[in-house]
Amino acid sequence: MLKILLTHKFRFFIVLLFVLSFVLIRVYEDNLFYDPFLDYFKSDFNDLPLPLYNPFRLFTSLLFRYGLNMSLSLALIYTLFKDIGMVKFASFLYAFFFVLLIFSFQAIIWVYGEHNNLVLFYVRRFLIQPIFILLFIPAFYYQKLHK
Repeated sequence: MLKILLTHKFRFFIVLLFVLSFVLIRVYEDNLFYDPFLDYFKSDFNDLPLPLYNPFRLFTSLLFRYGLNMSLSLALIYTLFKDIGMVKFASFLYAFFFVLLIFSFQAIIWVYGEHNNLVLFYVRRFLIQPIFILLFIPAFYYQKLHK
């Protein structure tokens, strides 16, 4: 294992930079993005009404954050696997999941309002955190092993 790391030092360093970038996005999320739900979900949100928010500004902020995480994830996938086909497939999946999640997010707010906050919490979590990369890397690695 150590021998493999030493032969791919530069690739390992780049992967660490991508992981550090994900951490920095998380650390500075209050300053970088408009999201009134950040403070809302840090409190005891089950008994609170939804915060007031600007829908257009929230959508653009979610789009920007999802796009930033997606770009870093796609670059990480390319760095790890050096396969443009995997990157194209992951791009399609990211786009599909964004549309699905953003419509789900809005539908939950409009239909359920303040009554289904836990579902809203988890849908929003998939929009703002790079969770998909945790699924894609093992899946692509498994596919590459069995190819």
